[in-house]
Amino acid sequence: MTRTTPVTLLVIAKEPRPGRVKTRLTPPFTPQEAAALAEAALADTLDAVARTPARRRLLVLDGTPGPWLPAGIEVVPQCAGGLDERLAAAFAECDGPALLIGMDTPQVTPHLLTVDFADCDAYFGPAEDGGFWALGLAEPDPELLRGVPMSTPDTGTAQRRRLARLRVRDLPRLRDVDTAYDATLVAAAAPGGRFAARLARLTAAHR
Repeated sequence: MTRTTPVTLLVIAKEPRPGRVKTRLTPPFTPQEAAALAEAALADTLDAVARTPARRRLLVLDGTPGPWLPAGIEVVPQCAGGLDERLAAAFAECDGPALLIGMDTPQVTPHLLTVDFADCDAYFGPAEDGGFWALGLAEPDPELLRGVPMSTPDTGTAQRRRLARLRVRDLPRLRDVDTAYDATLVAAAAPGGRFAARLARLTAAHR
């Protein structure tokens, strides 16, 4: 029996406010500039989600939506607790196959986000920093995330271990935007996006 149910796409994100996002970009950028880069990354990510076929598109947001939110994307608030609890709660919003990503990979494309659970139970997208940028579950189970240590070099390994009993497809390894070095490489990978354009303007202003 195949699973052909359309997928729910989830984006977990923070409102891009100075001092609350991309703090590792400061320095060389100011908190305001770091927030501007975060907003551009989020806008690129949501644009890719909006262009990807999906059953539902949900932004699981810590904060308030802004003009960067495109049409067709529902907004639900993040729950309290650690990141593992917030990711688990995001999957709890779904009653069918779901793919969750963050706001730190503006290089994502509709091609990368188009997944088919017909012959697998999960998708896993490893990140260069040891975490993961995407997690897809044919049958969302919040317990697969609760208790996973987040924001460590071993987060991806720990999360992948939770999927050991499932048939897993691995997605390409991507780089999160955490540092200025990351930002430069990610912008080069997606030179036509808002993130690359914003980084180019800010870099020019610093010269």
